[in-house]
Amino acid sequence: MAILCTNTKAVVPPLAGAMGGEVSQVDDLAAAERLLASDPLETLVVIGSDVDLAEALEFTAAQRLARPVLGVVLLRERLEVAVLALAIRAGVREVVPESDLDLVAQSCLRSRDLSRVTPVGVTIPAQQSTEGKVAVVFATKGGCGKTTTATNLAVTLHAGGANRVCLVDLDLAFGDVAISLQLTPLRTLVDAMAMDGQLDETGVSGLLTRYRPGLDCVLAPVEPGDSEQIPASLITDVLRLLRRMFDYVVIDTPPQFNEHVLAVLDEADHHVLLTTPDVPTLKNLRLTIDMLDMLSYPRDRRVIVLNREDSRVGLTVSDVESVVKTSVAVRVPASLAVPASINRGVPITVERPDHPVSAGFREIATRILAGAKHEPAAARRGLFGLRRRSG
Repeated sequence: MAILCTNTKAVVPPLAGAMGGEVSQVDDLAAAERLLASDPLETLVVIGSDVDLAEALEFTAAQRLARPVLGVVLLRERLEVAVLALAIRAGVREVVPESDLDLVAQSCLRSRDLSRVTPVGVTIPAQQSTEGKVAVVFATKGGCGKTTTATNLAVTLHAGGANRVCLVDLDLAFGDVAISLQLTPLRTLVDAMAMDGQLDETGVSGLLTRYRPGLDCVLAPVEPGDSEQIPASLITDVLRLLRRMFDYVVIDTPPQFNEHVLAVLDEADHHVLLTTPDVPTLKNLRLTIDMLDMLSYPRDRRVIVLNREDSRVGLTVSDVESVVKTSVAVRVPASLAVPASINRGVPITVERPDHPVSAGFREIATRILAGAKHEPAAARRGLFGLRRRSG
């Protein structure tokens, strides 16, 4: 069952139809509260555009604390940026135009899916005994296949629904996770700005875009300029909350060391470092490893991946290891099947699980599954203003 709060009788039938299932209509939020009190299993309230905005936000903020499993979808006559910011801060999961019944239906479906992440009647505690593992996919040269690796790694760790996985696109200016998985970025990391300083699991749930049940994404901002607004501290807060909500968090990154990347490297249990068999990229990997050593990141967190391995380019695995002075842990072969799968918007591990490339991604996942979880150390400023890990 779901609750529809509106006093405009004409909109009740179409909205109830869009919401799906059994719907109880009430005229005001006080009546909605009484219904909620009588039904602890209720997970969805849709608030009509005729309800006062301040009252709707006050209701949502109160329910967010008392009943985190409950999702609130707010309907308005038109969407306004100021209203969106206030709604996100209060804990509203979706704000959609009341006249767009398709969007109403999609929003209700997403809200119900998110409610299933949190057990009914249980508030997620501030600290849980078991937290998820975090894997960062990184390379300081573009074109190494970071996004492809991150998406396929997330799908592999998901294991058809056996694990809860979140894929985070931290390439805030030019992220490709959304287009790679054919997702529409209705909510992105920039929306967390409205909750900075008071972010919780419910707020983070509102940032998620569902790829498939048990596999969600936090997408990069649509506008490249938005990336400059997001502080590294907010990224850290989001990541720590995602740890509590998912078994595995996989992070795609931009091809550079910046404050956002350093923040997630500080928190991560695994650093998946990519290279391809060409001299410029190998040089960059060598410099990356030197930088990680200088910043005192533990070496046992690294998984060196040779992507697009191809004997025809003239560099063997031994040549690669000689240049980077580190052993290659996983080799992923070159194949035209990879760009073909990208163009179709389907990860190759889904489309062709028996392909040698898919086997390479499974090997990365195996190392993460078998690896230990590390406690993040406090970060402090070091050389050139970068962070150094205190040890």
